[in-house]
Formats: sequence, C-alpha cells, structure tokens
Amino acid sequence: MADYPTTFDKDALIACARGELFGPGNAQLPEPPMLMMDRITDVSAGRGEHGKGHIRAELDITDDLWFFPCHFPGNPVMPGCLMLDGLWQLTGFNLGWRGWQGQGFALGAGEVKLSGMIRPDRTLVTYEVDFTRVIDRRLKMGVADGRVLADGELVCAVTNMKVGLAAAEG
Repeated sequence: MADYPTTFDKDALIACARGELFGPGNAQLPEPPMLMMDRITDVSAGRGEHGKGHIRAELDITDDLWFFPCHFPGNPVMPGCLMLDGLWQLTGFNLGWRGWQGQGFALGAGEVKLSGMIRPDRTLVTYEVDFTRVIDRRLKMGVADGRVLADGELVCAVTNMKVGLAAAEG
C-alpha cells in the first residue's frame, strides 16, 4: 500500500491530473473543466460499507460552472453523465491511491438511477463511492457502488461501476 494522505485539496487534484501524484503513466484525474470535484475528503482501502475501500469528494456549485449555460439554455442542470463521470474519476483515483500501477479506464456501470437535479441554486455536490470488490491481477480493477448528493439529497445512484488500471500501450 502506498503512503498517500487520505484527503486532497484542489491543488493536489490538479497535480494528479498532470501525472505528478501517482507518477507518469499511472492513474490520473482529468484536468478542469472535466475534473468533477474540488476536494477529496476521505479515501481508504479497507473501510466503507463493504470493508473493501471507499472514497468521498465534494464539488462546490456555482452558477458559472461550464456546463450550466449549455445544458440547457434557460433551464440549467448538471448533466447526469457528468455525475457518473465524477464517480468513475474517484473510483480510478482510489486504485492509484492504493499504489496500483497503470492508466485508468472506465469499464462500465450496472444500473444508473437519476432521482433529482443539480441546478445552480444548489451549493454542494457530494460523491460517495463504496467498493464491493477489488481485483489485483494483471488488470487491476475496482467494482463499486456510488451515490451523488446535492445539498444532502440523493440525486444519482449507481451500482456495479467498474474501473480498471492497465499498463499504457506504446
């Protein structure tokens, strides 16, 4: 297990996006504006609902976020696909945080339920990911369930998300 902190501020997330946190060719977050969180508030490899690891993060909602003006003009709402992407980003981050090597790839999701909307009048998005299975073989993979909350209200639930780490081709 690598020796990384259990919380990360925005600067650390940007360093991860540049390949500076886990090293070149390993798990990276996307750079803004596709980076879907402002901070990671807790991460583990052995805690969480199933005792197999978890990760929690937050995104501050402001009315000038890039997706509001275009989705949809006159009726701004955060796209559901970005909620899912935020959960995938965190799932991959957790694998890199564990010290596992390789580039991250979203491999799928079982069921996605959207039950609410994130509009500019909300203040905080909370992402919660709980691992149900971790596979440490040639392909490193995390299987997890995730939730997205807006000001504490559940707006998205995802089961059986899969993210893998594989050696970079090249």
